[in-house]
Amino acid sequence: MFTSRMIRLFAVVLDKDAEKVTADLLRRGVMHFINITRIKGGWGDALAEVGPQVNLAKIAEMRKRIDGFLGQIDRTPKDIGEIDLTGRGALDLDGESRKLDQIAGGQQEIRERQRVIQQEILKLEDIRRQVEMFGAGLQGIRPSTQYSFLSVRFGRIRMERRGELDGDMADFPSVALKVGEENGDLHLLVISMKRDSDRIETILKKVGWVQVDLPSVTTGMKEDVSKDLDAKLDVLNREQEGLRGKARAILEQHSGELEALWARLRVNELFYRVQSFFKRTARAVVFTGWLPSSKKSLINEDIRRATAGRCYLEWHEPQDSLEWTDEKEKVPVQFRNPGFLAPFQMLVSNFGIPEYGTVDPTPFVMVIYLIMFGLMFADVGQGALVVIAGVIGAIFTSRKKTGALQNLMKLMIWCGSASMATGALFGSYFGFAALKPLWFDFHGIVRGHPHGHAFVNSIFGVLGITIYFGIAVIWMGLLFNWINLVKKRRWEELALDKGGILGGWIYGGGIYTAWYMVRHGYKGFPDFSLLMLLVGVPALLLFLRGPVHFFHERKVSGKRFGIFTLFNFGMDWGVELLEIFSRYLSNTLSFMRVAGLGIAHVSLMSAFFEIAHMVGGGSHQGAAEGAYTIPGLIVLVFGNIMVLGLEGLSAGIQSLRLNYYEFFTKFFHGTGELYSPISLISRDD
Repeated sequence: MFTSRMIRLFAVVLDKDAEKVTADLLRRGVMHFINITRIKGGWGDALAEVGPQVNLAKIAEMRKRIDGFLGQIDRTPKDIGEIDLTGRGALDLDGESRKLDQIAGGQQEIRERQRVIQQEILKLEDIRRQVEMFGAGLQGIRPSTQYSFLSVRFGRIRMERRGELDGDMADFPSVALKVGEENGDLHLLVISMKRDSDRIETILKKVGWVQVDLPSVTTGMKEDVSKDLDAKLDVLNREQEGLRGKARAILEQHSGELEALWARLRVNELFYRVQSFFKRTARAVVFTGWLPSSKKSLINEDIRRATAGRCYLEWHEPQDSLEWTDEKEKVPVQFRNPGFLAPFQMLVSNFGIPEYGTVDPTPFVMVIYLIMFGLMFADVGQGALVVIAGVIGAIFTSRKKTGALQNLMKLMIWCGSASMATGALFGSYFGFAALKPLWFDFHGIVRGHPHGHAFVNSIFGVLGITIYFGIAVIWMGLLFNWINLVKKRRWEELALDKGGILGGWIYGGGIYTAWYMVRHGYKGFPDFSLLMLLVGVPALLLFLRGPVHFFHERKVSGKRFGIFTLFNFGMDWGVELLEIFSRYLSNTLSFMRVAGLGIAHVSLMSAFFEIAHMVGGGSHQGAAEGAYTIPGLIVLVFGNIMVLGLEGLSAGIQSLRLNYYEFFTKFFHGTGELYSPISLISRDD
């Protein structure tokens, strides 16, 4: 329910031990470093920087190059978590960069040839598409065809010049098709792109080309042209595949070397990132940072062992922050949720990071989100499809370093499971009432023929469920706010704020008043004395917020009390009351959208059943009164797909919105700082 307890380390070690200490801190990977200059007194500004001994920008650029090389052979750098840092040597960045240039140079010639071949392939495919536009005998493929991109020539050359012609035309996408022989002459059909016409004309003149009219009978020529084009394309594609294999072989040959270099670069980059937080005196190094209290003994032991006891370590609790620094330091927040809550922790983090020491809402978000999603998208069959899609997505994304995508897939699995559970409660299986509902017949209520239930037998009963659920969620948010205020010792806000005890008192009184009115047919209020106790007294006590705050801050602000001060108290009080009544009312009624989306989901499925019934067969209520015809089944399949995409997305968005704006706003400010230690598994910034 709460984030991990943190503690701050202030350390001084001898300069000669700085390398060993850095290696241990990086290996342990639990230190969230902060700038030492925040120490009171300003003495931290007089310390010298411990600048990196390498160009960090160049290291990052070289790692990106290696990532690109390895990505071409579907490889990723290996985990560097087990690297022995004691043998970390100096990097020769210029020398390593030259090696990468050599690998790139070895591929450059291949890449250039691949580019040329690809252009030839595209041109030949363009010719083939043009040829396919004409009839079986190429009757329409005349030299005078205005709108064609092809240039077509029919003529003859001497047989002994054929080899010379083929050699000269090899650099152009073209077809030279033999049509016949006569008296030592070859009759040829030459097809090329119009943009190459001038150069083709020069080649033809060189080999003694004699232009003749294209025969009127060209039956079979199209097939011959297509075969010739296919043969040329096949040769080019095989050469392209061979070049890809050569390029891959070069990278495979150097893959081990590339992975080792990437690891050395990353280790050195992280090593100097740690030291960028160090400050130097004449003989010592000073640094500070946060870590979980549970790791205190480990770090203490590591540093003392690395320095042989030549160190000074000072530990500070978070409450010492004001005394220790010039301004209040944000304590980093480490979530400590089990792995199965990762998708819901992602939803919380997207809104913000909770302040240190306050409630982590992740476990409660899981319950609230899934209940709302299930109520809005209740169907066993459609939920099962969401689960299947999530499982498939999780399998594919598990190979990639994309935690957010994996968490999204896992969220789909959770949401689909919630839909299946509520679908069984309401008896919905792809919209069919295949089995008896375990709770109440949601579909029957929406369609106007409920089977009866003690508590839920109309739309108003469904709306009532969501209202009660919304009240419970809002009360949970208020309770968390009170816990947070107690932990922060903000007693004035706890007692007098709209989100404090008085605000909750007014909200509770408003809930009882509304319940009383509904129970009495909207024709009466509770007794005046009870109404005053429930709403009037806390509303009057709320007026004290202004004076208490004024006199509490008066010592700091120096403001003087006057007639306008009273006026300001009254205005603030009125605005606060208006906001409390309007805000809590709108927040509570906002949960009716859960019922609204659920009703819309049922209504859409009912509409598709009506259409399927009109097309033929089946029952307009989704029961099995008769077999559906094929058109009716097509309608139902299309309807389920449409509802799955439209309503599933809407339910997910609305569940998130209600968590963010109706639940989080009661207690969650999202102004915390995420715990980000530097370790061998640290992600790139």
